[in-house]
Amino acid sequence: MSWLVHKFGGTSLADATRFRRVAAILRAEPGERKAVVVSAMAKVTDALIDVVELARTRDDAYLLRLDELKARHLQTAQALLSPQQQVAFATTLESDGKDITELLRGVYLSRTCSERTLELITGHGELWSAQLLTAHLAAEGVPCSYLDARTVLTIEPGELAVSVDWTRSQAQTNEWLAGLTSDWAVITGFVASTPDGIPTTLKRNGSDFSASIFAKLLGAGAITIWTDVDGVLSADPRLVPEAVVLEEVSYQEATELAYFGAKVVHPNTMAPAIENKIPIWIRNTFNAAHPGTKIHERAASAHPVKGFAMVTGMALLNVEGTGMIGVPGVANRLFGALREVGVSVVMISQASSEHSICFAIPEPQTSLARATLERAFFAELHHRQIERIDVQPDCGILAAVGDNMVDHPGVAGRFFTALGKARINIRAIAQGSSERNISAVIDRVDAQRALRAVHSAFYLSNQTISIGVIGAGVIGGTFLDQLRAQMETLKREFKIDLRVRGIMNSKRMLLSDGRTLENWREPLAQSETAPELVQFTDHVQADHLPHAVIVDCTSSAELPAEYLGWLERGIHLITPNKKANSSDMAFYRRLHAAARARNRHFLYETTVGAGLPILNTLRDLVQTGDTVQQIEGVLSGTLSYLFNTYDGQVPFSDLVRDARQKGYTEPDPRDDLSGMDVARKLVILAREMGLDLELQSVQIESLVPETLRGGTVDEFLARLPEHDADMSKLDQEARTSGEVLRFVGVVDSAGNAAVGLRRYPQTHAFAGTTGSDNIVAFTTARYHTQSLIVQGPGAGPEVTAAGVFADLLRLASYLGGAS
Repeated sequence: MSWLVHKFGGTSLADATRFRRVAAILRAEPGERKAVVVSAMAKVTDALIDVVELARTRDDAYLLRLDELKARHLQTAQALLSPQQQVAFATTLESDGKDITELLRGVYLSRTCSERTLELITGHGELWSAQLLTAHLAAEGVPCSYLDARTVLTIEPGELAVSVDWTRSQAQTNEWLAGLTSDWAVITGFVASTPDGIPTTLKRNGSDFSASIFAKLLGAGAITIWTDVDGVLSADPRLVPEAVVLEEVSYQEATELAYFGAKVVHPNTMAPAIENKIPIWIRNTFNAAHPGTKIHERAASAHPVKGFAMVTGMALLNVEGTGMIGVPGVANRLFGALREVGVSVVMISQASSEHSICFAIPEPQTSLARATLERAFFAELHHRQIERIDVQPDCGILAAVGDNMVDHPGVAGRFFTALGKARINIRAIAQGSSERNISAVIDRVDAQRALRAVHSAFYLSNQTISIGVIGAGVIGGTFLDQLRAQMETLKREFKIDLRVRGIMNSKRMLLSDGRTLENWREPLAQSETAPELVQFTDHVQADHLPHAVIVDCTSSAELPAEYLGWLERGIHLITPNKKANSSDMAFYRRLHAAARARNRHFLYETTVGAGLPILNTLRDLVQTGDTVQQIEGVLSGTLSYLFNTYDGQVPFSDLVRDARQKGYTEPDPRDDLSGMDVARKLVILAREMGLDLELQSVQIESLVPETLRGGTVDEFLARLPEHDADMSKLDQEARTSGEVLRFVGVVDSAGNAAVGLRRYPQTHAFAGTTGSDNIVAFTTARYHTQSLIVQGPGAGPEVTAAGVFADLLRLASYLGGAS
């Protein structure tokens, strides 16, 4: 049967508890022949390096630090092993400690430490952890062999990487296998020997490399690398909360992601596995039930882009000049000069005109690279054939990786559109002909925002919207309840992912991840966070979500002053609040100009007619080329209710008082009776027609007697009966003429606008309203013989909230179409 190789890193072997977990995982994993490659216990290698450095600097604490390391391993042995095993391990540890002490004494005296000495000392961590795990498995009744990799693995250390002597290593491994008496083996990672038999190491990431090497030497069927994450993720979860674990990744994808800093197996360590097509699994020691990620030759995926990675600490160098055009060998001279001084070039981008070459390098090498190029091209710089060598520090490289990118047109467009929407400035671009990788150099300060933006563009629904609701009263609260009832259905059936991340009222605010609205009133009531607009807005406009919208459900006259800033920073806006669109024309223009300039949506259908499609109907008429000649309508649900109900039998003042008690009017009924609310709606309609109408230009007939416009609400209600006779007279005159009273707003194409009480024949459409109906008649060039009528309930929290909800779904539709 094939061997199965398992590799456990230092985090998985941090203490006795974790050793036990590793043993339990190994017993539970399928397969009879298991080779277990281990790293040193967590932080041990770094601690051994520190001990060497202390000795080199003649700090006498080095012996104390070494004793602490020995004590840690003895303590682990006491918790894991039988008394007899403890004695054997302690004897080995003491012997190794003496050898290390002697080496350190030489370092202390010479104040220097060779690479070979350092590698001999630092390799002991793997020896000790492997011996501990072997003994613990034996104590648990699992026959297991211990292999010091230095006895079979021969490598030739190189300047940049090590080279495995495969022939010699295979022969030595076969010799070891011939004498093997068990199906399980624990092998030291990280360590090896030179051809002269001198102990050495595989350098950083060496234990992963060891796993891949031994998988090839043993002819293994698979490698499982156990770490502290569930697998390879689509992005760094510390930067992108929405990152997901990938089920499969190809060798090439893993190599690209690792090159740009993703937490994947290092490309060099995978080489033996790739050569022999051995699948690699990345799994979590602390969540062993998770299947993890499979890295293999061909990885299926529904996503054109598999993952995103970001590497910071880069600098961008640009070499530019007309003398480079058509001159062979410039690139060879440039990169040859950098290679000679050991500068690592991470990414290259060249203009097709050959006028410039820019490339990214690690920022610490910037000065060296610039000086090298100035020497190499001294003559060209002197003669102005090369005009400049520019350096842009503080950069990062964002990479999108996926084998399927080549089969999906538009991936690059989607990638760069996402960065554009996030207002990320791109300094350089590179894409290979394989189309497996798109890389962009950006400013380091934009790194996290850029990574979140592109990840959301490919991994989240384009209809994922972060929502902030201001005003959780009657309308806002009803809207939130309606949204709560539909959230899961919208996400499941329509891929519309709505997340209410912020709710704010005048006293407090509630900030969350927005994944649920269950019982939202209770946490809001218990919140101790005072309302603070900047904090609220920053939270709602989350970098990792593609879109943000603020829903203003207040009637505040002050809050609309914030609209401009929200739109300019890229936040969509929905509101039933009429104040902004009926304010002065200059502000109105700035508001809508900002929405257009930033390509944001400003939706306010409910400002006129609550949930009725009045504004949308008007826009359709205008945008299809119709000429609107006049708009006339009953625009107040409250006043509609009053005049639909008033029959002269019950005094008008009693009707107003009753309507107030039922919640049909504002707390102060004068706000409705004044006609100002209707005037604001009329201004909004006029501006949608294309008229520059100001609120003060509207002629308003107030139903509030002049003598009652001051004083308290109670005083107003107490004295209103004094005027019942006047209203009764108007009603009687209308009835005598076969007419009804309706409070309407009228505006024509010349900009004449008036609000007031009018009489209409019993046969008129306005006479047929009931309850709180709104009704609007559009007279246009097309609809001139018979007006276009829109009629329905125009007041009440349910219909108004539903209108706000409809605006939100309309926004989701717009955004979905933009994908």
